[in-house]
Amino acid sequence: MGLSATGAWAAEVNGIKFDDSMTVGGKSLVLNGLGVRHKVVKVYAVGLYLTEKKTDTAGVLALNGPKRFRLVTMRDISSEELAQAVLTGVNKNLDKDEKSKYVSQLVKFGELFNEIETGKKGDVIIGDYIPGTGTVITFNGKQLGQPLPDLGFYNAILRIWIGSSPADPTLKPLLLGDKPDA
Repeated sequence: MGLSATGAWAAEVNGIKFDDSMTVGGKSLVLNGLGVRHKVVKVYAVGLYLTEKKTDTAGVLALNGPKRFRLVTMRDISSEELAQAVLTGVNKNLDKDEKSKYVSQLVKFGELFNEIETGKKGDVIIGDYIPGTGTVITFNGKQLGQPLPDLGFYNAILRIWIGSSPADPTLKPLLLGDKPDA
């Protein structure tokens, strides 16, 4: 997969570098894991940052502090594809009651992608959960829309990758700290 340690960067996957730590909401986060989402072709690289390392989904979701995912596109992708991927991932990983609880936030989340016409290879999407603020999404450094409250909603988004039916089953263990096979 091409993961390696590089200087100030914690890791590199397919030429995309990820810092070993970041600050979100005034708290230091560490890179928990990273990998590449495959769907016939490489779609994006994603890294998960947490206040402390966790190796299972329950542990990640139980953290109440700030969290971040950093996603770097590896091909052009339309806003419709992004929105559809989120809806598909959420539908696979939330039960009916959970989906109904977050339906208004999911609609608002999907609307954020209307601010992006087409994502180009190398674009960066960051999703932060900041206690007291909520979920903040940025695209190439520009905040999209307003923050979406509720840690449970942010965790619903994370479950797209680390839930019981992840978008890419090979990516889940990598985000949970497993090292790729050499």
